[in-house]
Amino acid sequence: QVQLVESGGGLVQAGGSLRLSCEASGRAVSSGVMGWFRQGPGKERERVSTISRLGMTYYADSVKGRFTISRNDAQNTVYLQMNSLKPDDTAVYYCAMQMGVTGTWDYWGQGTQVTVSS
Repeated sequence: QVQLVESGGGLVQAGGSLRLSCEASGRAVSSGVMGWFRQGPGKERERVSTISRLGMTYYADSVKGRFTISRNDAQNTVYLQMNSLKPDDTAVYYCAMQMGVTGTWDYWGQGTQVTVSS
């Protein structure tokens, strides 16, 4: 059984930084595509960043240049380094894993709250 557990969220002032972690069990993070999503208050869920099996990365335009996704295979953990945070980044951040090629995200974490104050 695959479990994804996020941590690292919290309250930070605008301009600050946070690093989110997503620790996986039951599957290696290198065996699938790993992604970070977020859902802000009153907003739809948004794909923030992904990292492929080969390490190729994707970033939403809204976070490009500020966020960095990385993976530590030895610790079976994916990270999201978030710098220059803005109030608009306030959301629940979710980690997800995609195992197949259909685009379906197969496993999700419980989410971690990030709140950026102005």
